[in-house]
Amino acid sequence: MATVKLTTQKFKEDIFDYTTEQEWKYKGSKPAIIDFYADWCGPCKMVSPIPEELSDEYQDLVVYKVDTEVEQELAVVFQIRSIPSLLFIPLNEQPLMQPGALPKHVLEQIIDTELLKQTTDKI
Repeated sequence: MATVKLTTQKFKEDIFDYTTEQEWKYKGSKPAIIDFYADWCGPCKMVSPIPEELSDEYQDLVVYKVDTEVEQELAVVFQIRSIPSLLFIPLNEQPLMQPGALPKHVLEQIIDTELLKQTTDKI
């Protein structure tokens, strides 16, 4: 599955509508990662293949990309102060924000321990 470009409107429809809800409640059926980036960002360009690879390798995960220059409202809502930043969204828990250009093995560890643990706990 390829990464999905995420607009503010699509975020409100598919993930969480922060304009009508007070408490976080994820609308998705699979854990997700949101990659906040900008086209001019060198570190973002350097790590940009990694979310694509993760979306191909983890079928039980949705990977979104948010261009912070275009979707400034989302950048403000999530207080994005440095890019790249990744928002990890488990199914039934609070999301986790991780700023910085992380190596792939670190992202895989977070996915396995924080996002997919609900799936592996049931086995």
